[in-house]
Amino acid sequence: MDESKALGFLGLAARAGQVTSGDGLCEREVRAGRAALVLLDEGVSDNTRDKYRGLCAARRVPLYEISADALGKAIGKPNRLIAAVAKGPLAQKLEGLLQ
Repeated sequence: MDESKALGFLGLAARAGQVTSGDGLCEREVRAGRAALVLLDEGVSDNTRDKYRGLCAARRVPLYEISADALGKAIGKPNRLIAAVAKGPLAQKLEGLLQ
């Protein structure tokens, strides 16, 4: 995985309006079936990490962890620890970069 390329592409997806960030909004997107993948910052709490592991496993949504403080910087919203990427070609490309 080339994390720097993936983070750059995540920023592009955010500018295209394909990224939702924040706990409540991301949970809503996953439950509604609109999220193609979820990204967690390594700094997220253990309870939140466990919550999203269970939620994403139940909905078959891939979950990836990004190095600390990188997620918020990539999407242009500092201090964000959770992001969901909407289904579509941008999410498919991002998932390919993350694998």
